[in-house]
Amino acid sequence: MINLSPAPRPVAVGRAGVATGRRIRRTEGPALAVALFLALGVSAGPGLGQAAPRPSPGAGPYEVAEASIPELQEAMASGRTTAVELVEAYLARIAAYDQRGPRLNAMIRLNSDALADARALDQERAAGTVRSPLHGVPIILKDNYDTADMPTTASSVALAGLVPPDDAFQVRRLREAGAIILGKSNMHELAAGITTISSLGGQTLNPYALTRYPGGSSGGTGAAIAASFAAVGWGSDTCGSIRIPASNNNLIGLRPTKGLSSIDGIIPLSHTQDVGGPLARSAIDLAIALDVTIGMDPGDPATQVLRDRALPRFADELDAAALQNARIGVLTALFGDAPEDEEVGDVVRATLADIAAAGAEVIDIEIPGLDSLVAGSSVIAHEFKWDLVDYLAATPGAPVGSLEEILERGLHHVALERTFRARSSPESRDSEEYREDLAKRPLIRDAVVSAMERRQLDALAYPTIRRAPAQVGDRQRGSNCQLSASSGLPALSVPAGFTPSGLPVGLELLGRPFEDARLLSLGYSLEQAASHRRAPFSTPPLEAGAAPSPVSFEVVAEGPATRLEARFVFDPTTGAMTFDVAVSGTPPSDVHAVNIHRRDEGADGPVIHRLSGPGLVPATGHVTLTGPEIEALGDGRLYLSVYTLGHPAGAAREPLLQPSR
Repeated sequence: MINLSPAPRPVAVGRAGVATGRRIRRTEGPALAVALFLALGVSAGPGLGQAAPRPSPGAGPYEVAEASIPELQEAMASGRTTAVELVEAYLARIAAYDQRGPRLNAMIRLNSDALADARALDQERAAGTVRSPLHGVPIILKDNYDTADMPTTASSVALAGLVPPDDAFQVRRLREAGAIILGKSNMHELAAGITTISSLGGQTLNPYALTRYPGGSSGGTGAAIAASFAAVGWGSDTCGSIRIPASNNNLIGLRPTKGLSSIDGIIPLSHTQDVGGPLARSAIDLAIALDVTIGMDPGDPATQVLRDRALPRFADELDAAALQNARIGVLTALFGDAPEDEEVGDVVRATLADIAAAGAEVIDIEIPGLDSLVAGSSVIAHEFKWDLVDYLAATPGAPVGSLEEILERGLHHVALERTFRARSSPESRDSEEYREDLAKRPLIRDAVVSAMERRQLDALAYPTIRRAPAQVGDRQRGSNCQLSASSGLPALSVPAGFTPSGLPVGLELLGRPFEDARLLSLGYSLEQAASHRRAPFSTPPLEAGAAPSPVSFEVVAEGPATRLEARFVFDPTTGAMTFDVAVSGTPPSDVHAVNIHRRDEGADGPVIHRLSGPGLVPATGHVTLTGPEIEALGDGRLYLSVYTLGHPAGAAREPLLQPSR
């Protein structure tokens, strides 16, 4: 059972945040908080897809669904809302949609201090201090980021209740910037998979398709940010764990150049491959979040690569024209050639056409020998066991000391059994195989960078994951995570659109070392030219602080000697629709079928749901509409049709029209 009650705050543990009396370094003046956005000339624009309209002062609660960080800052600066009201609004969405309605199960615990922190930050703003563009902005952390005032468990029952002695480096940066931590998100247990299931949090669902995976291991963060449970959220990526949830949840997420962001205080999976960073709904939000959290950290030796190197300024470097005259190399080998790869490949190729239309030169390329180099280059299996031992040994009060102990005591989800046993097998920290796998990493990096330099490429492009989000219970295949993870090169997943059944697809752009800001600028340029961001159907704006209620409506269709009467009850947060249908004027034995069709582009369309079959009237039951079908229902493009012995091509039909709210 997930604990969604506010987590108790340990009295004896301090923290680098508001309301504790600790001194916090602050960004001087409000310019970086609001004027930055005006100076950039950046707005949420087309990057926000179906963002809800903003209320005018006095018009009611501020609508946070799909709101960008610049929009939130402008609303707080103008007095239209406060940090306290934002926290309350996001908590209301979590209450409506996480364990009720669609039951996304994205959150694992909430922060009992969030409202108090918001009040303190509102007081600072009123006194003229705005720390950064994240001042007063609610955010979410993956449950592997250390927080001194909340448990950090990597969503494992083995670590339930474990409160670290201090904050992770990036968490300290966020608190100093004035961000408000709303809570922790569920994750694939100990980050060891890409479907987000855990012994402490259970299975997280995809808000775009409630029977599908949200990706992982940062799937809780991905689902939460897609559902507007916060403005932005943090994940970690060892092999795709930021990028796959970004792809599966129609978000943008960057795996930064190794060393650009610190992993100190993130429960490790593999210190060589681990990175941490945000997932967001728009490029500007991602840029703001990255600017706050990157930088050198004595606690993470990998960040020493930043010594004597100027940090990128992500927000400053966003350029809507970045794709003009850019050169993008398409790694065709990563599209896959199985029939199951075609659906995603088609969506990605359409987005590559958008990139070309925005002024970029898009060319297909191959890197000879790359497949053999990448194969066997992961070091997770070599490092996980020992990195976890080191983390637990350094954390006072850790209830277990090793992966072996977790297995012996059964403190893990059965879905992790095989993975954990395999990764507990290394008998030493060093081995010949480990050294061979490590040795491949610079070779991969050199091969990729050399190919890009020869062809004068700004980025390589390919599907983030070749297969659409799999059904819960099935195996998820098709990840392209390893190229960035093994080379240490930055990779950005951007929304590419949706499959015909409404499943999100991501396009990955991989760049040269430390050209992370250039990658994000390319993603921003695509977002401005052809936005593919769309809010999930399952988490619409609240109505009077609650999820929209189910809608009842009736449909009557009359034809020659046949009358069809149907009553529907539709839940917009789950897509579930119950029905009762009856036919009069025609004997039940002469009724062939009652079906729902979808009309596309003004023409009659195919059957999408069968309500009854030969002789089976009256009939009752339920169907579940997909995202595109829900959109068609709202547009009046679904229609009901009855087929009879006398009229086998259709005896009567009528559109399914919901009453307006």
